[in-house]
Order: sequence, then C-alpha cells, then structure tokens
Amino acid sequence: MARVAVKACLNGGRSRAEHAAVPLTAGELALDASAVRRAGAFAVHIHPRDEAGAQTLAARPCDGAVTAIRAAVPGLAVGLSTAEAIDHDPFARAAAMGQWRTRPDFVSVNVGELGWAGIMRAALHAGIGVEAGLAAPDEAAEFAHSPFAHRVIRVLVEVDGGAGEAHAVSALVPDGVPQLWHGYGERTWEVLAAGAARGHDVRIGLEDVLELPGGGAAAGNAELVAVALALISRAGEDGERRDSGL
Repeated sequence: MARVAVKACLNGGRSRAEHAAVPLTAGELALDASAVRRAGAFAVHIHPRDEAGAQTLAARPCDGAVTAIRAAVPGLAVGLSTAEAIDHDPFARAAAMGQWRTRPDFVSVNVGELGWAGIMRAALHAGIGVEAGLAAPDEAAEFAHSPFAHRVIRVLVEVDGGAGEAHAVSALVPDGVPQLWHGYGERTWEVLAAGAARGHDVRIGLEDVLELPGGGAAAGNAELVAVALALISRAGEDGERRDSGL
C-alpha cells in the first residue's frame, strides 16, 4: 500500500453538547492541533468561531486561530472551511478571504454549493491553496470540466454514503489530481478504509465522527487520528503478507 497521510478535522460545526472535547477557541484549536500532530496528522482543517461561538470567516477570529496553531505547531498545514453553513452569501465568503492577514495554507470549497467557482477564484487570487469538495458524481463531473480542475492542491471525496459512493465520485476526478477521502457518521470508517486501500490520503476528526470503529466514544481528535493510522498500518501489513504469499 502506498503511504497514506491523515488530515484531522478538528471541530466543524460541532458543539460541546455533542462532544465535550470539541475545540472552539483559538487556544483550544492550537492545543488540539499540537495533539493531532503528535498522533501523526499532516494537516488540520478548522472552523474558527466568533465570540458568541458561531462559525465565522471574519478576519479577527480566523487570523487568530491560524496564528495560534502556527505558533504551537510550526510547519503544520492549516486549512479553513468556506462552507455555506458559515455564511449563505457566496460573495461575502469570497470577499472574506481578502481580509485575512494571516492566511491559511488552504481552504476547502464545496463544488455543490452556489458560487463555488467565485470562491475558488478568490482563494487562488489571494495565494491560498484550494481543496475541491466533491460529494456526488455530478459535482465531480462539473469540476472536471471546469478551469480549476488542475489548479487545486487536492480534491476531497467526501460522501454521506459508503465506499461505493466514494468510488463513483473518485472515478470522475481528473487524472493526476490528488485525492483525499472521508465520510460522515457511521460510514466514516468504511470510507476511510476504502480510500486508504487505494492509496489516497484520508481525513478523520470530531467534525466527521464521534465514535471509534465498532462503537464507543472517541476521547478526542488525537485518538481518532491514532486509531486511523493504526488501521491503515495493519491493512498495509495484511496486504504485504498476501502479496508475499504468507
């Protein structure tokens, strides 16, 4: 199996009512980023919050979160979401990136959301890397025929269903574009395993899932990353034994 890297999605739109370990403030995000890096994550994906605890793209909280993480974990790649759940106005989301003074390494842009092309264009203009989120085959086809197909750092194969749905989306991704797979809820681990088996990077964290494989609540993001890497390692060892005939 090719080497598979794991990105940690630290919080998303989750609340503390859903899991006590969800990081919300800049300081909490920095502490969690340090923990997942020690566990083996190559990057983090975060949703900064304002003073009221709401998701935001405003400059002050976004700059603060990125700055705190970089101070705590130098060299760790940091990504932010541009999802419409944060702000339903795509023009506002595109404009917000131009106000950031401490820019992230990348942003994720969901192709299924209104105005996605303009948001990608704004990110690239600001010198920020882009991940294209593809949740369905029609989105993958639209992206593949867009002028952005080979300008992103990776595509996110991010599906609500299981591995079959992920394979259907993946098949339409243009050749040569790196893929990172992840799922949601109870299908998360199935999608992670399928993506890793194909040599794609994967994502795990409290944004996507609160439970460990087979059930039982995860202690937090670092445990999810550690478990994901252990599963990937065991799968690779099993594959090597099969290939060698042992």
